[in-house]
Order: sequence, then C-alpha cells, then structure tokens
Amino acid sequence: MSATAKTLEIRTSPHVLSGYSVDAIMFNVVLALLPATFFAVYAFGVTALLTLSVALVACVGTEHWVSRGQSRSTVRDWSAVITGLLYGLTLPPSLPLWMVALGGVIAILLGKAIFGGLGQNPFNPALVGRAFLQAAFPVSMTTWTEGFGPDRFSQVAASTLTFPFAKPVYDAVSGATPLSLWKFGGELVPTRELALGMTSGSAGETSGVLILLGGLYLIARNMMNWRIPAGLLAVVIAVSWITHTIAPESYAPPLFMLFSGGMMLGAMFMATDMVGSPMSPRGCWLHGALIGLIAIVIRIWGAMPEGVMYAILLGNAIAPQIDRLIQPRVYGTRREAQG
Repeated sequence: MSATAKTLEIRTSPHVLSGYSVDAIMFNVVLALLPATFFAVYAFGVTALLTLSVALVACVGTEHWVSRGQSRSTVRDWSAVITGLLYGLTLPPSLPLWMVALGGVIAILLGKAIFGGLGQNPFNPALVGRAFLQAAFPVSMTTWTEGFGPDRFSQVAASTLTFPFAKPVYDAVSGATPLSLWKFGGELVPTRELALGMTSGSAGETSGVLILLGGLYLIARNMMNWRIPAGLLAVVIAVSWITHTIAPESYAPPLFMLFSGGMMLGAMFMATDMVGSPMSPRGCWLHGALIGLIAIVIRIWGAMPEGVMYAILLGNAIAPQIDRLIQPRVYGTRREAQG
C-alpha cells in the first residue's frame, strides 16, 4: 500500500453523497417544469410566451450581473432559470412586460443575492418577486385573460406592451379565476376543467395535472422530498373535506381546492425548495402541513381568494425554527441531553 493511500482525510460532512450535483438537480427541475410551461403558452398564446420569456431573461440577466467577478458564474447552475420559470408561471399572462421585468430583478436581488446567493436565501425568490408585484400593482396582478382565444397566436394582449408607469389598457375579453368565482359568487368550476387547465388564471394555474406529473418525476428520481407536498395536500384535503361535509353549499370540495389556483404549483415546486424547507423527515411533514393549513384558512375564511403565496413565504420563515425544535437524536446520546 502506498503512502498516499494511507493518508487520513479529515473533512466536514456530508461524507455520503447522493450522486447528484446541484446542477443536475436544478436541470431536472427545469425539465419537470417544461410541460406546464409549454401548456401555458398553448393556452394563452404569444402573450404568455412574451411574459415567460421576459421573466426568464430578467432573472437570468440579473443573476449574471450579480455574479460578475466571481470565479464561476452562478447562471450555469440553472437556479436562476428555475426562478424565472416559476416566477413567470405565477403571473397573469397579460401583465405588462415592464412589470414582469421589474419583478424578476427584485426576485433575484432581494430574494436571493442580498442573502448571499444560492443556498443562503431564506425565502423562495420567485415568490418574493411576485409578492412585490402584488403589493405594488394589485390591479394588474388581479386582472385575468381568458385562455384558448382564437387569435392567441396572432395577437398580443393590449396590456402586455404598456409603456412603463402608464396605465394598462386591458382587452375586453377577461375572466375571473375559479377561486374568485367560488369565493365571491359561490360558483364551482367543474373538476375536469380545473385538472385539464381549461380555465383562466396565472400561467401556471391552468395545468394542474402536468404540474403533478412533473412533481412525481422529481420524486421518482429522488430529487424532491415527497413528505412536504404529501403533508401539504393531505391537510388541504382534510380541512376542505370536513368543511364541505358540514356545509356543502358554502364550502368547496377537496378536488376543487387541490386543482384551483396555485395550490399544485406551490406544493410541488415552491414549498419543496431545499433551501427554504426543513432538513429532517418529521420537520418536512410539519412544514408541509403548516403551509397547507395557512393556505386553506386564507382561502376559506380570508378576504382574498388565494393564499398559497403567503403560506409558503410564512413556511419559509418558520422552517429554521422547525429544524431547531425537531432535531434527530445524535447517535450515542440521549435525546434529553441535546440542546
């Protein structure tokens, strides 16, 4: 045996690697998002294509600008691409492009770079960008365009090309989201239309089945902690089933709650963010359950029809405390001795 083979190597954990690099995991997340992205373009046409493209360019461009001077550009790890896709999928397709670009810059700068970059951001960057737009431009963020229009591949929505800081002019064809119809009108959209994406809403709210399949792909490849979406969706199903059973005329059934709004996108691709979620299995169950509970409470009893964004951001804030409270026992010690 050579002298080099006998050398003792001392290093910090992890000592056992999964075989997947950060770049590989991020790339597979992009692949999992592509079906829902393509469907959004199919449903809303050129308008959605422009919105998603500007969101992607704004996030990747800002990431590139922030990483200038570093030994390795962080654009190559695909994290900015994921942020751009997720951020674009949370937006109304007809949102003015200058607002889309502004929110993308905010997502990277305030949601990620200011904390030190990938792996150190406590909040989901895509939702930080969307939350900023929701607070700054509430009317534009709650104006929806009907999908599957006959001219969607030849015409762009009038509001999309609005000059910066000018008042957007929206097309006559607009519609309320399924959640708004239920919340303020008591009208339930059929589950089949929700699951197949035949409704109005954000670009990523119209493809629940494709988003679910993308999440299952990541779970099958062991690139997503399945406990988080399982806990989240289980709580949503339980609470909505109880309320619907008690008063079916006042509360929506579980399938409606699962496939309407951003529930599926949030459960599969945002609540499962590795940086903003707990590390232990029990912590992941609790994390998902808390997000599901907050989201369904806002939907049912809150003033707004949707609460997934706020639920996930609050879940990100709580995640470090969950890790602190729920710690696995160190091998060879008693649980009472920790802390």
